[in-house]
Amino acid sequence: MDARKYGRTYHFPFSPGTTSDDRIQYDYWAYVQQMSQVIHTEKLDGENNCLNRLGVFARSHAAPAASAWTSHLRQRWALIKNDLGELELFGENIYAIHSISYRRIEDYFYLFAVRYRDQWLSWEEVCFYAAAFGLPTVPVLDIAAPGKDEPAFRDTVLAFTRRESGFGSVDAISGEPCTLEGVVTRNSNGFAVTELGANVFKYVRKGHVKTDEHWTRNWKRAKLIYEHKNKET
Repeated sequence: MDARKYGRTYHFPFSPGTTSDDRIQYDYWAYVQQMSQVIHTEKLDGENNCLNRLGVFARSHAAPAASAWTSHLRQRWALIKNDLGELELFGENIYAIHSISYRRIEDYFYLFAVRYRDQWLSWEEVCFYAAAFGLPTVPVLDIAAPGKDEPAFRDTVLAFTRRESGFGSVDAISGEPCTLEGVVTRNSNGFAVTELGANVFKYVRKGHVKTDEHWTRNWKRAKLIYEHKNKET
């Protein structure tokens, strides 16, 4: 099995948080109309990490991760590596604070996709393997048929983006409450690895990254929910 990175997720055309190297799926609605059911999940502000039988990888998959903020994942990987086979578990690692500080997290790694050979597995299978390996999934905002009305669908996604995170989102610089980073919408069914751009779309809030320097230069560990409670008492 070769270590292959997670492909680039296309933005919705109405996503304001695009950068110069991002891709936009202008034909998203034609693809959505082919789906019987979609899953809207919260886009967490972390690092895309993969666990497979070869090790723990950051998004590039150039070499196994060796960063301090993946040490907890490498420990977890050591316990499950012999059971992974050709499964690859992709999740958001929020151990290190980026632009959002979460106040109600009970874990540091939240599963959002599972790859098996050349197939991205269905959301039902993602949840199955999450339970099998003792991993939480990213927060689900809604599971529904997409309907036939594009403006209504777009309004649904936009309504999610005005919420704060289910984990209690706070701006890492100002300390003030803020909205969630974004929304990821995917086909509930499985699909080929080559068809990622037609089955998964994202919305990212405008001006999401506010730090002048890259977060890795002076990173801090995110506190779990019990640590915040202890501080309050």
